[in-house]
Amino acid sequence: MLALRPNCECCGRDLPPDSRDALICSFECTWCVDCARTRLPGGLCPNCGGNLVPRPIRPAAKLEKFPASTDRIHRPERCGGATTA
Repeated sequence: MLALRPNCECCGRDLPPDSRDALICSFECTWCVDCARTRLPGGLCPNCGGNLVPRPIRPAAKLEKFPASTDRIHRPERCGGATTA
């Protein structure tokens, strides 16, 4: 089951479970569409080099039993020197 991380690793922007602006790689690294387009080299995950795809939205009825992660990962140094939003 996907962790549904709560923020963009690059800029720190909040990405709630129902966000359509969240992208993930196969390792579940999470990025917002803005950072993926403007700050990530080639639009690829700087952690693993994999492609980014839209993160699925977990239905609200399932979030109570299977909540999204609360672990925030923020590594602006991985995305071209981006800073916290």
